[in-house]
Amino acid sequence: MKKVLVTGGCGYIGSHTIVDLIENGFEVISIDNLSNSTAEPLKAIKKITGQGVRNYKVDLCDANKTRKIFEKHPDLVGIVHFAALKSVEESVFQPLRYFHNNLGSLLNVLSCAKEFAVPHVIFSSSCSVYGNADDLPVTEQTPFKEAECPYARTKQMGEQIIGDFCKANPKASAILLRYFNPAGAHESALMGESPSNRATNLVPVITETAIGKRDSMTVFGDDYDTRDGSCVRDYIHVMDLANAHTKCLEYLLGNKNKQNCEVFNVGLGNGASVLEAIHAFEEASGQKLNYKIGPRRAGDVVAIYANRDKAADRLGWQPKRSIKEIMKTAWDWEMARTGNLNG
Repeated sequence: MKKVLVTGGCGYIGSHTIVDLIENGFEVISIDNLSNSTAEPLKAIKKITGQGVRNYKVDLCDANKTRKIFEKHPDLVGIVHFAALKSVEESVFQPLRYFHNNLGSLLNVLSCAKEFAVPHVIFSSSCSVYGNADDLPVTEQTPFKEAECPYARTKQMGEQIIGDFCKANPKASAILLRYFNPAGAHESALMGESPSNRATNLVPVITETAIGKRDSMTVFGDDYDTRDGSCVRDYIHVMDLANAHTKCLEYLLGNKNKQNCEVFNVGLGNGASVLEAIHAFEEASGQKLNYKIGPRRAGDVVAIYANRDKAADRLGWQPKRSIKEIMKTAWDWEMARTGNLNG
């Protein structure tokens, strides 16, 4: 079996990607220091796939400990690198922590990839690299604008680091996956988004409000230049996003890449405003949300959504789930995990 290392494998996107990788014939090991996750998704992965996954509780900023894991697994065919701090709001107030963690861990992973001749790297990038783009939808050729927050800057810098790494190492190959707003949960309701720290992403905030964990939620701004005044995002179901990583590995293993560092947008391809997302949840769940309009939030981009033609053409990847399915699976997961906590 082809063995893949997933960093941040106990996190939201990482754990769902492990499921998709296993279901497509890969063997997976994980590194996750559990700083914003728990080991619970490993149990769900085993229930869903029938296969156990080993997680190494290691901080990737520790070069020696990271290297020891690569020594134990010299037969890796690829690395899917998710591990990073990801809160836009938090990064504004803790920029040095974000630069140290997100870039330091990436440098250590790339150093090990080079030393142990791991041929393929998939990097978890973000649509935040585009900033407030002049034209929508954004394509892979859309130029970067000024990053709106330190988190986004770490993604811009991470992409540049990997690009330089590939230029200096022509035998290496990498894909920079710029994804938009992952949401939803596995259809089994056995796993979904459950950060250890307070959720700041819209969909878990919506579901936590609906189930009573929050008294109300705030829509940050209704005076943007959008169709209803609230920010517009491209929400992509987490299992559709997970499958894009598998498709990328298969693409590289099949030597189908045209350059040794390529970029793909991964999104649904159309935008929904915050208020439209709230209404989609209310329709999918039958729950009325208690929300209020508040001031704009630092670091927020006004509107962003993807042109995903390149991923469709080159990778053969297409999203299969709508925003209503995103909201339904997110709500099913919220009810399941809250029932488990209370039960």
